[in-house]
Amino acid sequence: MTSSHPEDRIRLSIELALTAKDTQRQETQDAEARALGMSGAEIDAARRGRSFDAKTSIAMALAIASASGSSELAAERAKAQKAGFSEDECRLIEEFARKNTAQAAKHG
Repeated sequence: MTSSHPEDRIRLSIELALTAKDTQRQETQDAEARALGMSGAEIDAARRGRSFDAKTSIAMALAIASASGSSELAAERAKAQKAGFSEDECRLIEEFARKNTAQAAKHG
Protein backbone atom coordinates (compact mmCIF):
# COMPACT_ATOMS: atom_id res chain seq x y z
CA MET A 1 0.00 0.00 0.00
CA THR A 2 1.27 3.43 -0.91
CA SER A 3 1.73 5.91 1.89
CA SER A 4 0.13 9.28 1.18
CA HIS A 5 -1.03 12.35 3.01
CA PRO A 6 -4.78 12.44 3.67
CA GLU A 7 -4.83 15.93 2.16
CA ASP A 8 -3.64 14.52 -1.17
CA ARG A 9 -6.51 12.04 -1.26
CA ILE A 10 -9.01 14.73 -0.27
CA ARG A 11 -7.69 17.09 -2.96
CA LEU A 12 -7.85 14.42 -5.64
CA SER A 13 -11.30 13.24 -4.53
CA ILE A 14 -12.57 16.82 -4.89
CA GLU A 15 -10.92 17.11 -8.30
CA LEU A 16 -12.49 13.82 -9.41
CA ALA A 17 -15.94 15.02 -8.35
CA LEU A 18 -15.62 18.39 -10.05
CA THR A 19 -14.15 17.07 -13.30
CA ALA A 20 -16.09 13.80 -13.57
CA LYS A 21 -17.32 14.59 -17.08
CA ASP A 22 -13.84 15.46 -18.39
CA THR A 23 -12.97 12.15 -20.04
CA GLN A 24 -9.61 13.46 -21.26
CA ARG A 25 -8.35 13.72 -17.67
CA GLN A 26 -9.65 10.37 -16.39
CA GLU A 27 -6.66 8.22 -17.28
CA THR A 28 -4.19 10.60 -15.62
CA GLN A 29 -6.46 11.02 -12.60
CA ASP A 30 -6.93 7.26 -12.25
CA ALA A 31 -3.16 6.75 -12.26
CA GLU A 32 -2.67 9.47 -9.63
CA ALA A 33 -5.48 8.02 -7.49
CA ARG A 34 -4.00 4.53 -7.62
CA ALA A 35 -0.57 5.94 -6.73
CA LEU A 36 -2.23 7.46 -3.64
CA GLY A 37 -3.65 4.04 -2.75
CA MET A 38 -7.23 4.64 -3.84
CA SER A 39 -9.21 1.62 -5.04
CA GLY A 40 -11.40 1.56 -8.13
CA ALA A 41 -14.48 1.79 -5.92
CA GLU A 42 -13.08 4.88 -4.17
CA ILE A 43 -12.31 6.51 -7.53
CA ASP A 44 -15.81 5.77 -8.83
CA ALA A 45 -17.40 7.09 -5.65
CA ALA A 46 -15.34 10.28 -5.82
CA ARG A 47 -16.51 10.90 -9.39
CA ARG A 48 -20.07 10.71 -8.04
CA GLY A 49 -19.23 13.24 -5.30
CA ARG A 50 -19.02 10.67 -2.52
CA SER A 51 -16.38 9.07 -0.33
CA PHE A 52 -16.14 6.16 2.07
CA ASP A 53 -14.24 8.49 4.43
CA ALA A 54 -16.40 10.89 6.47
CA LYS A 55 -13.92 13.78 6.48
CA THR A 56 -13.39 13.49 2.72
CA SER A 57 -17.17 13.43 2.16
CA ILE A 58 -17.55 16.64 4.14
CA ALA A 59 -14.74 18.34 2.21
CA MET A 60 -16.27 17.21 -1.08
CA ALA A 61 -19.71 18.54 -0.10
CA LEU A 62 -18.14 21.91 0.72
CA ALA A 63 -16.26 21.96 -2.58
CA ILE A 64 -19.32 21.00 -4.62
CA ALA A 65 -21.43 23.66 -2.89
CA SER A 66 -18.74 26.25 -3.56
CA ALA A 67 -18.28 25.27 -7.20
CA SER A 68 -21.99 25.28 -7.92
CA GLY A 69 -22.77 28.50 -6.08
CA SER A 70 -25.22 26.55 -3.93
CA SER A 71 -27.31 28.29 -1.31
CA GLU A 72 -26.08 25.49 0.99
CA LEU A 73 -22.50 26.82 1.02
CA ALA A 74 -22.74 28.37 4.49
CA ALA A 75 -24.29 25.19 5.91
CA GLU A 76 -21.61 23.00 4.31
CA ARG A 77 -18.87 25.32 5.63
CA ALA A 78 -20.35 25.02 9.14
CA LYS A 79 -20.40 21.21 8.85
CA ALA A 80 -16.77 21.23 7.71
CA GLN A 81 -15.70 23.41 10.63
CA LYS A 82 -17.62 21.20 13.05
CA ALA A 83 -15.75 18.20 11.56
CA GLY A 84 -12.41 19.85 12.33
CA PHE A 85 -11.57 21.89 9.25
CA SER A 86 -10.25 25.35 10.10
CA GLU A 87 -11.57 28.53 8.47
CA ASP A 88 -8.39 28.66 6.37
CA GLU A 89 -8.82 25.04 5.25
CA CYS A 90 -12.43 25.73 4.29
CA ARG A 91 -11.35 28.78 2.31
CA LEU A 92 -8.67 26.74 0.52
CA ILE A 93 -11.19 23.99 -0.34
CA GLU A 94 -13.62 26.58 -1.71
CA GLU A 95 -10.90 28.30 -3.77
CA PHE A 96 -9.66 24.95 -5.10
CA ALA A 97 -13.21 24.05 -6.12
CA ARG A 98 -13.79 27.32 -7.94
CA LYS A 99 -10.42 27.03 -9.72
CA ASN A 100 -11.13 23.45 -10.87
CA THR A 101 -14.61 24.42 -12.05
CA ALA A 102 -13.18 27.30 -14.08
CA GLN A 103 -10.51 25.03 -15.61
CA ALA A 104 -13.09 22.37 -16.46
CA ALA A 105 -15.26 24.99 -18.16
CA LYS A 106 -12.31 26.01 -20.36
CA HIS A 107 -11.71 22.38 -21.43
CA GLY A 108 -15.36 21.36 -21.73
